[in-house]
Amino acid sequence: MSDRETTAPRRGVRSFVLRTGRTTTGQSRALAELGPRLIVPYAAQGVQGFDWDATFGRRAPRVLEIGFGMGEATAQIAAAAPERDFIAVEVHTPGVGALLLRVEQAALGNVRIVQHDAVEVLRDMVAPQSLAAVHVFFPDPWHKKRHHKRRLVQPALVELVASRLEPGGVLHCATDWEPYAEQMLEVLGACPLLQNTAAAYAPRPPSRPLSKFEARGLRLGHGVRDLVFRRS
Repeated sequence: MSDRETTAPRRGVRSFVLRTGRTTTGQSRALAELGPRLIVPYAAQGVQGFDWDATFGRRAPRVLEIGFGMGEATAQIAAAAPERDFIAVEVHTPGVGALLLRVEQAALGNVRIVQHDAVEVLRDMVAPQSLAAVHVFFPDPWHKKRHHKRRLVQPALVELVASRLEPGGVLHCATDWEPYAEQMLEVLGACPLLQNTAAAYAPRPPSRPLSKFEARGLRLGHGVRDLVFRRS
């Protein structure tokens, strides 16, 4: 299947649940003041995708992150790589507000946020072979067997991501749940466009910062596994 023909199915089972977490005063202020400039409304643009060059005001290597949580790692990675632009996708409003605050505090000009389902963003707003990397850090593991179908890293999603990566582009996943890591390894390894950069799990790249959540898990003996696959 060619890149032009690669599409994801219309969403059925979703990998996330919309929560109504409390938005702080600071986050609400950031949403109101910074949101109009830094939050990109979802729009179905067809296979050629959205004009991200116009959105960022330049042409640069582009990274898309799926599910950034409260944005701590996103802001650190973006600050360390000013030569790259970052499309940060998250559905939860408090997290969006938190990342806006981090962007403001660090004066980052290379981050834009889409508050929408990442599968639809990839499908409708990102052109084939246009991303330098995709990051999927600590997605919900959906521990119960009957919920495994909700896990984000599934063959259809991986095929879509691979089609949006440029040759040599990287899909970097990380999880602290070993059974999910095993599933990720199997699913990513089955995608013909992707090649593992390690024999199995990769060492944590220096570009992915150690979060407070991860450090706490490591202290409790929860191993973290990174998977770094490159588009052929």
